[in-house]
Amino acid sequence: MADPIISSSPLLDDNVNDRGSISFSWVQKLIDVEESKAQIVYSLPMIFTNLFFYCIPLTSVMFASHLGQLELAAATLANSWTTVTGFAFMVGLSGALETLCGQGFGAKSYRMLGIHLQSSCIVSLVFTIFISVLWFFTESVFGLIRQDPNISKQAAIYMKYQAPGLGFIGAPIATSISLWIAFLPLGTYVICSDKFKDTWTGFSLESIRYVVTNLTLSLPSAAMVCLEYWAFEILVVLAGLMPNPEIATSLVAICVNTEAISYMLTYGLSAAASTRVSNELGAGNVKGHDGWVGLFSNSPLIKDEFASLRFFLAASITLDSIQGVLSGVARGCGWQRVVTVVNLGTFYFIGMPIAAFCGFKLKLYAKGLWIGLICGLFSQSSSLLLMTIFRKWTKLNSSV
Repeated sequence: MADPIISSSPLLDDNVNDRGSISFSWVQKLIDVEESKAQIVYSLPMIFTNLFFYCIPLTSVMFASHLGQLELAAATLANSWTTVTGFAFMVGLSGALETLCGQGFGAKSYRMLGIHLQSSCIVSLVFTIFISVLWFFTESVFGLIRQDPNISKQAAIYMKYQAPGLGFIGAPIATSISLWIAFLPLGTYVICSDKFKDTWTGFSLESIRYVVTNLTLSLPSAAMVCLEYWAFEILVVLAGLMPNPEIATSLVAICVNTEAISYMLTYGLSAAASTRVSNELGAGNVKGHDGWVGLFSNSPLIKDEFASLRFFLAASITLDSIQGVLSGVARGCGWQRVVTVVNLGTFYFIGMPIAAFCGFKLKLYAKGLWIGLICGLFSQSSSLLLMTIFRKWTKLNSSV
């Protein structure tokens, strides 16, 4: 009998090789068609879900931006701060579920999916309290990092009303309402739908026992995600220290938002890769490892400057796409701690120093900041690729 951890069977059914002449076609020799179908089924919903969710705060920034350059700079700075201190961190915390639930499903421990979900909710709720308090002191924090006082004041107003989820006067109120509207039906669906009868057996105090287990994966996962997200958002903060901070902040923020939207495609594929890898590890299978700117601003200066950044933006999007899928594989395998070290080294010891040097010392300003980011992304993608290629997959097991 084959070892349940080091399986000698292919990732999918053996009957793939018994389908007549089609099994010898160049397509099936090149790729696993059935696995590709599974990846598409998993990734498409995630692509659209992430895209629509990201568009909620982005749309608010777009509407606020047409009020003036100050409003654009303030809205983008506030949006970056919410990402740095809140959204990215919470997304990172939820990364523990990709490992725990993915491997649990593969091992047919369906009931534990609901338990791990409740544990994750407990962990997330505790951290949201600290995040909300931090958001109420945003203006003081911006003062400490020497941001423009006018921009800081407007951004702080945005943040204070965003924290409790009650909305902000004007466009941002739609963000809060939309997020609540998205959350309530989704939670109701998970609790009440018969589709989850095997994985959701009701609220249980047993979930408290797994909080520590969740934290051992969620904190490294949060660090892994935040170190990457922060590298992008720090560029917005650095732009606020340059001459004419309203223009510089707006320009860099538009690039960051453009990059983020393109990343939604990759993030969907990343989620699919994470799900498939964790499912197969949980089942004991390891052989299958093998006109835009006008929406933000009407300023001719910003439009011209953004046009000069398109080449750099294309390069960063390409690298970000590669690392996104590789990061999904890492999360599925439970490698969050290793990737945290990789992200720390590549972004903050390579990317950010180069960005600061090119942006300020060489006076390349926004271009210099983005060059540093590209260097960080290249180093990160290369490291993750080498880690995936040379990992001893036969030594992996389904334990977390």
